[in-house]
Amino acid sequence: MTRTDEWGAEQVTRDLALVVNGQAVTLHVDPERTLLDLLRDELGLNGAKYGCGMAQCGACTVLVDDAPARACVLRAALAEGRSVTTLEGLAHPDTGALHPVQQGFLEAEGAQCGYCLNGMVMSALALLRHTPDPSEDEIRDALRHNLCRCGAQLEIIASVKRAAQLMQSAPQ
Repeated sequence: MTRTDEWGAEQVTRDLALVVNGQAVTLHVDPERTLLDLLRDELGLNGAKYGCGMAQCGACTVLVDDAPARACVLRAALAEGRSVTTLEGLAHPDTGALHPVQQGFLEAEGAQCGYCLNGMVMSALALLRHTPDPSEDEIRDALRHNLCRCGAQLEIIASVKRAAQLMQSAPQ
Protein backbone atom coordinates (compact mmCIF):
# COMPACT_ATOMS: atom_id res chain seq x y z
CA MET A 1 0.00 0.00 0.00
CA THR A 2 1.25 3.51 -0.70
CA ARG A 3 0.42 6.80 0.92
CA THR A 4 1.61 10.35 0.47
CA ASP A 5 3.54 12.12 3.21
CA GLU A 6 3.26 15.81 4.12
CA TRP A 7 5.75 16.69 1.36
CA GLY A 8 3.83 14.87 -1.35
CA ALA A 9 6.23 11.94 -1.59
CA GLU A 10 4.78 8.45 -1.87
CA GLN A 11 5.55 6.10 0.99
CA VAL A 12 5.07 2.35 0.92
CA THR A 13 3.53 0.73 3.98
CA ARG A 14 2.79 -2.89 4.73
CA ASP A 15 1.95 -5.24 7.55
CA LEU A 16 4.96 -6.32 9.56
CA ALA A 17 4.67 -9.23 12.00
CA LEU A 18 7.15 -9.89 14.77
CA VAL A 19 7.29 -10.92 18.41
CA VAL A 20 8.10 -8.16 20.90
CA ASN A 21 8.74 -9.11 24.52
CA GLY A 22 6.96 -12.41 24.01
CA GLN A 23 3.86 -10.91 22.38
CA ALA A 24 3.03 -11.35 18.70
CA VAL A 25 2.39 -7.99 17.07
CA THR A 26 1.43 -6.95 13.57
CA LEU A 27 1.88 -3.32 12.60
CA HIS A 28 1.08 -1.46 9.41
CA VAL A 29 4.27 0.53 8.89
CA ASP A 30 6.86 1.73 6.42
CA PRO A 31 9.29 -1.23 6.34
CA GLU A 32 12.20 1.18 5.87
CA ARG A 33 11.64 2.77 9.27
CA THR A 34 14.12 1.74 11.89
CA LEU A 35 13.27 -0.83 14.51
CA LEU A 36 13.97 1.86 17.12
CA ASP A 37 11.30 4.12 15.60
CA LEU A 38 8.83 1.24 15.49
CA LEU A 39 9.46 0.30 19.13
CA ARG A 40 9.31 3.85 20.45
CA ASP A 41 6.68 5.46 18.21
CA GLU A 42 4.32 2.59 17.41
CA LEU A 43 4.60 0.45 20.55
CA GLY A 44 5.50 3.05 23.19
CA LEU A 45 8.55 1.10 24.34
CA ASN A 46 11.03 3.80 25.30
CA GLY A 47 13.76 1.78 27.03
CA ALA A 48 15.94 1.75 23.92
CA LYS A 49 17.28 5.26 23.40
CA TYR A 50 18.28 7.26 20.34
CA GLY A 51 21.88 8.20 20.92
CA CYS A 52 23.87 8.53 17.74
CA GLY A 53 21.85 7.05 14.87
CA MET A 54 24.99 5.28 13.61
CA ALA A 55 25.23 2.13 15.79
CA GLN A 56 28.20 3.61 17.64
CA CYS A 57 26.97 4.28 21.19
CA GLY A 58 24.80 1.25 22.08
CA ALA A 59 21.97 3.24 23.70
CA CYS A 60 19.49 1.67 21.25
CA THR A 61 20.50 -1.96 21.89
CA VAL A 62 17.76 -4.57 21.88
CA LEU A 63 18.00 -8.33 21.51
CA VAL A 64 16.88 -9.80 18.20
CA ASP A 65 16.64 -13.57 18.52
CA ASP A 66 18.75 -13.21 21.70
CA ALA A 67 21.61 -11.37 19.96
CA PRO A 68 22.39 -7.70 20.62
CA ALA A 69 21.28 -5.47 17.75
CA ARG A 70 21.49 -1.73 17.24
CA ALA A 71 17.87 -0.73 16.67
CA CYS A 72 18.78 2.75 15.40
CA VAL A 73 20.15 1.34 12.14
CA LEU A 74 18.20 -1.92 11.82
CA ARG A 75 15.34 -1.57 9.35
CA ALA A 76 12.04 -2.76 10.78
CA ALA A 77 11.57 -5.13 7.84
CA LEU A 78 14.67 -7.07 8.92
CA ALA A 79 13.00 -7.86 12.24
CA GLU A 80 9.98 -9.43 10.55
CA GLY A 81 9.24 -12.89 11.91
CA ARG A 82 11.88 -12.51 14.60
CA SER A 83 11.79 -12.18 18.37
CA VAL A 84 12.72 -8.77 19.78
CA THR A 85 13.39 -8.24 23.47
CA THR A 86 13.54 -4.75 24.93
CA LEU A 87 14.38 -3.50 28.40
CA GLU A 88 10.64 -3.39 29.17
CA GLY A 89 10.38 -7.12 28.51
CA LEU A 90 12.87 -8.16 31.20
CA ALA A 91 10.88 -7.69 34.40
CA HIS A 92 8.59 -10.54 35.47
CA PRO A 93 5.28 -9.99 33.62
CA ASP A 94 3.08 -10.87 36.59
CA THR A 95 4.96 -9.58 39.62
CA GLY A 96 7.05 -6.82 38.08
CA ALA A 97 10.12 -8.25 39.82
CA LEU A 98 13.30 -7.07 38.15
CA HIS A 99 15.29 -9.43 35.98
CA PRO A 100 18.56 -10.49 37.67
CA VAL A 101 20.55 -8.31 35.25
CA GLN A 102 18.45 -5.28 36.14
CA GLN A 103 18.77 -6.14 39.83
CA GLY A 104 22.55 -6.51 39.47
CA PHE A 105 22.84 -3.03 37.99
CA LEU A 106 20.66 -1.64 40.77
CA GLU A 107 22.62 -3.33 43.56
CA ALA A 108 26.07 -2.44 42.19
CA GLU A 109 25.02 1.11 41.25
CA GLY A 110 25.96 0.64 37.60
CA ALA A 111 24.24 3.77 36.34
CA GLN A 112 24.72 7.46 36.78
CA CYS A 113 22.75 9.44 34.21
CA GLY A 114 21.12 6.24 32.93
CA TYR A 115 21.22 7.04 29.23
CA CYS A 116 23.57 4.16 28.38
CA LEU A 117 21.88 1.82 30.85
CA ASN A 118 19.54 0.19 28.32
CA GLY A 119 22.44 -0.85 26.09
CA MET A 120 24.56 -2.01 29.00
CA VAL A 121 21.76 -4.14 30.44
CA MET A 122 20.78 -5.69 27.11
CA SER A 123 24.40 -6.42 26.13
CA ALA A 124 25.09 -7.88 29.58
CA LEU A 125 22.03 -10.10 29.29
CA ALA A 126 23.19 -11.45 25.93
CA LEU A 127 26.62 -12.17 27.40
CA LEU A 128 25.31 -13.88 30.52
CA ARG A 129 22.93 -16.12 28.59
CA HIS A 130 25.94 -17.57 26.74
CA THR A 131 28.69 -17.10 29.34
CA PRO A 132 27.21 -17.51 32.84
CA ASP A 133 30.45 -16.69 34.70
CA PRO A 134 32.36 -14.25 32.50
CA SER A 135 35.82 -12.90 33.22
CA GLU A 136 36.37 -9.16 33.41
CA ASP A 137 37.91 -9.27 29.92
CA GLU A 138 34.82 -11.06 28.56
CA ILE A 139 32.58 -8.44 30.17
CA ARG A 140 34.62 -5.59 28.73
CA ASP A 141 34.54 -7.24 25.31
CA ALA A 142 30.76 -7.73 25.43
CA LEU A 143 30.23 -4.09 26.41
CA ARG A 144 32.80 -2.58 24.05
CA HIS A 145 30.12 -1.20 21.72
CA ASN A 146 28.38 0.66 24.55
CA LEU A 147 29.46 4.20 25.34
CA CYS A 148 29.23 5.58 28.89
CA ARG A 149 30.34 9.16 29.29
CA CYS A 150 29.66 9.35 33.03
CA GLY A 151 32.71 7.39 34.10
CA ALA A 152 30.75 4.54 35.69
CA GLN A 153 32.78 1.81 33.96
CA LEU A 154 33.99 0.16 37.18
CA GLU A 155 30.46 0.07 38.58
CA ILE A 156 29.19 -1.34 35.29
CA ILE A 157 31.72 -4.20 35.43
CA ALA A 158 30.71 -4.85 39.05
CA SER A 159 27.05 -4.77 37.99
CA VAL A 160 27.56 -7.47 35.37
CA LYS A 161 29.46 -9.62 37.88
CA ARG A 162 26.61 -9.19 40.37
CA ALA A 163 24.05 -9.98 37.68
CA ALA A 164 25.96 -13.19 36.88
CA GLN A 165 25.75 -14.21 40.55
CA LEU A 166 22.04 -13.45 40.67
CA MET A 167 21.33 -15.35 37.45
CA GLN A 168 23.24 -18.39 38.71
CA SER A 169 21.29 -18.43 41.97
CA ALA A 170 17.88 -17.73 40.39
CA PRO A 171 15.44 -20.65 40.21
CA GLN A 172 15.18 -22.04 36.71
